Amino acid sequence: MSTWRRLTRFRCFAIAVLALACSTTAGARDWPQEVTAEEGTIVVYQPQPESLEGNVLKGRAAMSLEMKGQSEPIFGAFWFEAKIDTNKENGSAFIRDVRVTNVRWPESNDAQEQRFTTIVEAAIPQTGFEISMERLSASLDTARIQRESLAELKNDPPQILFRDELSVLLLYDGKPHYIEVEKSGYERIVNTPLLVVRRTGSSRHYLSNGRFWYEADDPMGPWVPTSSPPADLVKMLPAPEDGAEDGPSTPPAIVTASEPTEVISTQGGPDWQAVEGGELLYVKNTETPWLRELSTGNMYVLLSGRWFRAKSTEGPWTFVRGDELPASFAEIPPASAIGGLRTFVAGTPEAEDAVLDAHVPQTAAIKRSEAKLSVQYDGEPKFEKIPGTKVSYALNTGTQVLEIEGRYYAVDAGVWFVASSATGPWVVADSIPEEEIQKIPPSSPAYNTTYVHIYESTPEVVYVGYTPGYMWSFPYYGVPVYGSGWYYPPYYGGGWYYPRPPTWGFHVGYNPWTGWTFGLSWTNGFFSFGVAWGGGYAPVYRPGGCCGGWYGGGYHGPVFINNGDINIGNSIGDRNDLGNRIDHHGARDLDRARTNIYDRPENRARNADRATATQNLREARPATNRANDVFADRDGNVARRSGDQWQTRDNGQWRDSGLSTSNLNRSSSSSGYRTTDRAGTRPSTSQFDRSGLNRDYSARQRGMSRQMSRPRSMRAPMRRR
Repeated sequence: MSTWRRLTRFRCFAIAVLALACSTTAGARDWPQEVTAEEGTIVVYQPQPESLEGNVLKGRAAMSLEMKGQSEPIFGAFWFEAKIDTNKENGSAFIRDVRVTNVRWPESNDAQEQRFTTIVEAAIPQTGFEISMERLSASLDTARIQRESLAELKNDPPQILFRDELSVLLLYDGKPHYIEVEKSGYERIVNTPLLVVRRTGSSRHYLSNGRFWYEADDPMGPWVPTSSPPADLVKMLPAPEDGAEDGPSTPPAIVTASEPTEVISTQGGPDWQAVEGGELLYVKNTETPWLRELSTGNMYVLLSGRWFRAKSTEGPWTFVRGDELPASFAEIPPASAIGGLRTFVAGTPEAEDAVLDAHVPQTAAIKRSEAKLSVQYDGEPKFEKIPGTKVSYALNTGTQVLEIEGRYYAVDAGVWFVASSATGPWVVADSIPEEEIQKIPPSSPAYNTTYVHIYESTPEVVYVGYTPGYMWSFPYYGVPVYGSGWYYPPYYGGGWYYPRPPTWGFHVGYNPWTGWTFGLSWTNGFFSFGVAWGGGYAPVYRPGGCCGGWYGGGYHGPVFINNGDINIGNSIGDRNDLGNRIDHHGARDLDRARTNIYDRPENRARNADRATATQNLREARPATNRANDVFADRDGNVARRSGDQWQTRDNGQWRDSGLSTSNLNRSSSSSGYRTTDRAGTRPSTSQFDRSGLNRDYSARQRGMSRQMSRPRSMRAPMRRR
């Protein structure tokens, strides 16, 4: 069963379980939250963001103040500005350094207001609040966030090849490039993720995944299976691990290419199946999303998050934006075998979630004393100017180094460093020339550095973060796409090979929990075996985003492909030993499969712990026996959702407003409850923004649904409060 079908069925099962859970529990798992104050308890309902810029969150939240000795709470709303720390790996965000900017008490008198406001303004800033990433991301649906599409992304189709047998793409990054494997008598081709070698001076080439062997007289093929590879070569390779026998029982066909290419492989001829509704067909026996629209006969394939359309497999292929697809795509049932494709159809909830996720940064507090960087060049540093900017980038190193007006800036695993020389010494940067860096276009391999930011600093700690663009994932006209679409020529020299991040050729898929995944057309074993060598030694081949390469990629694993998880290793081996430089990894190396670069084992020592980073703020605790059903509109009016009605406060009680929540038009509340406007005056009746609150309610429900459907192994551990 293909990856996207398995994920869809898992999602549907999770939603069904959630529906059952929601029917028996009143509110969210972790909201509202309560803060203890000297005169009582403040219950804070889930925040309603109004903007997110960098790590600065602005918004409002409904609250109730439960005063000691009083039986009824006082409801109000406060506006805030805060910082967020995030960990997308376990799905948590921490709201800290909360500054209360405004407070409203719709049901209190003037004499009480000052007292109540003083209590809130004293207690809230001393408290931090934890929220799931799913809730935070979904709530941004109503926030003012930047949603510009990237006009300079390149969407020219790669070469698209169709094969009616299981096939593996052997992709060379340009013309095959050989280096000597010292003390072995062999040479290997370094600019491919697979293991291709030849005996020095011979034209006979060998290809292996540790289980199957092939041979050819030309690296471009044709490749034919062989049962008699050189014995000395076989001995140089590590034995396959347990589970390596999974996958095809016979050797897949090998398809070679030296330009951007994707292979769409089927087991036999395409097996077309109807999608519920009768307007679309899809090919069941392939790992690549491949659809046909019945009314036009057009075929569509999905590659790296991009749709391409043609009348036949011969092409020509035309790019189709996610917001320009036929209406039938949005009607694909979420529970169908291809429901996962809704992520790439603009306007669907699944696509909206993915796009919102792209605006939430992954953050970290970096200890200056522990963050180190050493940059190694192939000879003297060589820089190339980026057109239209004052920025030059280093060509001959595995680190992203920029030169800007005589200063040098480097990005390493989501952290900026600065030096007065290209060779260092390097220290963590407090600031960068942000305006000039933001001019770097997608046509440059340094483009992803524009998505790494510095937020603030202290003498001990620098707060940093990155959004998915650093990992070459971009929101594009309402859907996520992978890669810039530009081809970046690699660097060769002195035995070194530095590839640039590719968009095509790695059968990129998408998992809502782990991000983008990688494979090779259709197989289990080839990719994991061939790609893992180097790790700091030459040669190095790391496809975009897979292994923490020089361009800032971080492995988005585990990779869901075929019969098991494939983890792309990053072992550091001896340059003189072929066996040490080609490692066959299974799915056990889970620490490598991290979506959070800052949380990878080799980076953890430089991270400040939360107590240091948050100055030991006290943490709000869940408020028990309270539903997460109270909201504040943009004017500070407080309302509660009850069935299909909004209720408002009247003389200390909740009363039906008499207006259905299905009515999205803004009109006056019939409850007659009073509110204080920003000028301090009190109208006798208030305008009740049901339209905005309905959107907030839908976003809150969707966030809870996504949180509950997150795989249990990827959830933040429950805290003891």
